Amino acid sequence: MADAPLHFEDVNEGDEAPVLTHALTRTDLVAYAGASGDYNPMHHDEVKATAAGQPSVFGHGMFSMGLLGTAITDWVGVGNVTRFQVRFARQTWPGEELSSRIVVSAKRTEGSDHLLDLDVRLVNADGEEKVVGEATAKVPTAS
Repeated sequence: MADAPLHFEDVNEGDEAPVLTHALTRTDLVAYAGASGDYNPMHHDEVKATAAGQPSVFGHGMFSMGLLGTAITDWVGVGNVTRFQVRFARQTWPGEELSSRIVVSAKRTEGSDHLLDLDVRLVNADGEEKVVGEATAKVPTAS
């Protein structure tokens, strides 16, 4: 989480959040399967994945969404996200380095709420988009 809280006045449209980077491993896939209960063999069984026509096992979409969600809450604060929706654009593969891309698309006030609309993406080292979405965060003011 950020050292100091993010305040509405300190953010402008076009600002970018700090990048969170994670190298996806096979251990991540097994750990996530155990934590989530998603034991689809495409995520952990190389033989079954290749027999199904995949080049290898691949990451859980919700694990990728979780990485992106962590990057968002690290920036805006835990409990401040009011909306988060994504589309899974491409599979993630063990060995890929995944990085968040979060950009403020709008600032607005609704009643007493100060909101940031965010364009959110998870990309690999080649810039290939894996997860694409949007989020809204309610952030405090400095005063």
